[in-house]
Amino acid sequence: MIALEGTTARHEPPKGKRTGFDMEGLVGYILLIGVLLSMVLIAIGVVYYWLTTGRLGIVYSISGMNLFGFVLAEIRQMIAGAFRPRLFVNLGIVVLMLTPYIRVFASMLYFAFVEHNLKYTLFTAFVFSVLSYSLFLR
Repeated sequence: MIALEGTTARHEPPKGKRTGFDMEGLVGYILLIGVLLSMVLIAIGVVYYWLTTGRLGIVYSISGMNLFGFVLAEIRQMIAGAFRPRLFVNLGIVVLMLTPYIRVFASMLYFAFVEHNLKYTLFTAFVFSVLSYSLFLR
């Protein structure tokens, strides 16, 4: 409980299930790690490109491709050993796009298996399905 100075109001944590699991902390780490990893990969790609060409701008288009096709193309190039600057930039973009997707997936699992909250599980599953459709099937 927190007593506010000079008042009688007290703040108590919400009643209900107390799991000891810090979902907000997990979501924060997912977002932090995803954004930082993305920044590092993009920076590596830009610096690598600058060192090999003397220019900073990488010009290309990824239109007409969903994220699934984009990821597969990059994985094929990694397996083939084609480590070029654009590969690192593309991997950074992929990590950045998948970060909120993983966050929603973690929330859905949390509501289903930790909180056992059907309503929030269904809402989060709907958001997850919309994201899946937009990222992988469009």
